[in-house]
Amino acid sequence: MIQALRGTRDILPEEVGYWQLIEATAREILGRAIYQEIRPPIFEQTALFERGIGEATDVVGKEMYTFKDRGDRFLTLRPEGTAGVVRAYISNKLYGQGGVQRLWYTGPMFRYERPQAGRQRQFHQVGLELLGSKAPRADVEVIALATDILQALGLKNLQLDINSVGNGSDRQQYREALVNYLEPYKEELDQDSQDRLTRNPLRILDSKDPKTQEIARNAPKITEHLSDESKKHFDTVLQLLTDLDIKYQINHCLVRGLDYYTHTAFEIISADLGAQATVCGGGRYDGLVSELGGPETQAVGWAIGMERLVLLLQELQGNPVNNPDLYLVSRGEIAEAKSLILAQKLRNAGLSIELDLSGSAFGKQFKRADRSGAVACLILGDAEAENMTVNLKWLASGEQQTLSQSNLLGMTEELKTKIAEIKRSF
Repeated sequence: MIQALRGTRDILPEEVGYWQLIEATAREILGRAIYQEIRPPIFEQTALFERGIGEATDVVGKEMYTFKDRGDRFLTLRPEGTAGVVRAYISNKLYGQGGVQRLWYTGPMFRYERPQAGRQRQFHQVGLELLGSKAPRADVEVIALATDILQALGLKNLQLDINSVGNGSDRQQYREALVNYLEPYKEELDQDSQDRLTRNPLRILDSKDPKTQEIARNAPKITEHLSDESKKHFDTVLQLLTDLDIKYQINHCLVRGLDYYTHTAFEIISADLGAQATVCGGGRYDGLVSELGGPETQAVGWAIGMERLVLLLQELQGNPVNNPDLYLVSRGEIAEAKSLILAQKLRNAGLSIELDLSGSAFGKQFKRADRSGAVACLILGDAEAENMTVNLKWLASGEQQTLSQSNLLGMTEELKTKIAEIKRSF
């Protein structure tokens, strides 16, 4: 038997409702802010991620799915969404339209990591990118939209961690100060952090190793090495968050894992997720568009991990249900043919109908109707089919009535209202 690959999983019908809810909520809230959906390819040239994310990062060095195609080109399954959106922005000259481009996306990403709850090797994100503005208001707009989406989904125990990683010059000065501080502790750091000391020292601040965390707590803070311009940008972001009543805490160890970040970096964390607590992460990346061959363009964005969000929704709401409004049973050659026609007419009128296709005795079909969670059952035998009638049985009360099929089709709006009232009372 062929099994799904380690780090991938089947999203079964009983769970898909959560995914649809997340996507629909994001689509509605981002649509109100005039963000337009974009759908870049799932695989790109490997050089895009090496240049965009940074060759010294764990993502590029350890986690990418890279392969050679038949044209002898190195291709990579996208490990994150931003680089592909920026490449599309440049390739299609979206910057030529002038002003700000507000884009959002959803889909699978791929990283070779150790699978665990809420983290798979094929994982999914909803993300947005706001390109063409250096204003602190842009940073706060995207944070506010992420907060709106998560709150609309019913999440409550959320915390916004925020930091500034400054501009390139700020980071270089800070890098030197950080390395100078960490060098005497080199042998006490975990192995990954020892390797990062020369390649990517800022990532040491993000280590999960307890001893390294203890050392990092007393490290110099990047906010102490910001230029006046960077400090002004960060102070304005914090003030605007306060104006919007979005609570935050400054996390001096928050640097995010990708090289392209500048100025604002942030994460939204759920207290309900344990160790893997981040549900949304993002920040500003003012140099990425030019690094990838486009014009100088300031930008900011984020991504929400859908697997972790689904875990939270399952805890909050239990399994979603997708019960039919009506369950249609039929018995007899004529009735079974007519039942399909009636089901389609009712579906086209906006009702959800489950049609029993078993052809078994009415008793067995009635039992399936009860198990389906439908509000009412439609019963069609050969006699009803010939007379163009149908029996309507309300399953909770047992009340039953015979209607002409034309009358039934004429009262669909009334049926929808009554069914909605009964479902709310469950």
